[in-house]
Amino acid sequence: MTTNSLPVRTEPPVRTPVEKPAGRRLLRQGAGRQHHAGPLAYVLLVVMAVLSIFPLYWTMVAASTDNTRVSQTPPPFLPGPNLFSNLARAWDEAAMGKAMINSLIVAGVIALSTVMFATLAGFAFAKLRFKGRNVLLMLVIGTMMVPPQLGVVPLFMMMSELGWSQQLPAVIFPTLVSAVGVFFMRQYLSEALPDELVEAGRVDGAHSLRIFWSIVLPVARPAMAVLFMITFVHAWNDFFWPFVVLDMTNPTVPVALTQLSAGYVRDQSLIMAGALLGTLPLLAMFVVFGRQIVSGIMAGAVKG
Repeated sequence: MTTNSLPVRTEPPVRTPVEKPAGRRLLRQGAGRQHHAGPLAYVLLVVMAVLSIFPLYWTMVAASTDNTRVSQTPPPFLPGPNLFSNLARAWDEAAMGKAMINSLIVAGVIALSTVMFATLAGFAFAKLRFKGRNVLLMLVIGTMMVPPQLGVVPLFMMMSELGWSQQLPAVIFPTLVSAVGVFFMRQYLSEALPDELVEAGRVDGAHSLRIFWSIVLPVARPAMAVLFMITFVHAWNDFFWPFVVLDMTNPTVPVALTQLSAGYVRDQSLIMAGALLGTLPLLAMFVVFGRQIVSGIMAGAVKG
């Protein structure tokens, strides 16, 4: 005897909502909100802006007056009428035209070579596996501890043997790459470049240079922009080694400015005019490329 059994209807289990952590709830609630700075933040920003701009403003004020007015107490705080005449004097007496061209060549070549070599070395130290990698990295970092003044005499002798004394290659070649740049790019690529991208390139049959060109350079572009700007400014303002190896017939901008301080009585307004001329190209570069540099710094901060 068979009995027809009715199907048993089972209710789906009731799922109780899982309580989310308080920190996560607060984070999601405040994700779309716009945070406003308080009055103290604006005051601090204004103070920092004034302190940052004041040296440049004082240079312009001193360059626009005469030497007697600059030496008075209290000194002037408003621009004078002699700005363009002092700029013209400084341009002629210090040969600033040739000095700026030389500085542009030196700083541009040094910045480009440092960015390229430092990115290559940083990629090798960060993502490639080879014997002695850690030892070589320690040696690179160790060179940062050696004062550059210790190598001036042998370096000058080397430049003389090569016949580069008083020439721009004597300034360019010793600084084609820096340990700071290598360490900076190594740290950036260690965080910003995933190992999976490098392994994917290997699987596709790409060699190391192809991976560097197609994968590493697009990822490292923000850090390269920042490193280029820092290296360019440092090379433009470098005084010690160019002063040793160059002369007044073929100077860079810092070396040329020493011509303005020659004599028994220094014309401070003329020196300030020359310093203002040497600063204007850097200001122009930052105005043109400032947005790219800031975006590169922010991209690096987000990826890190």
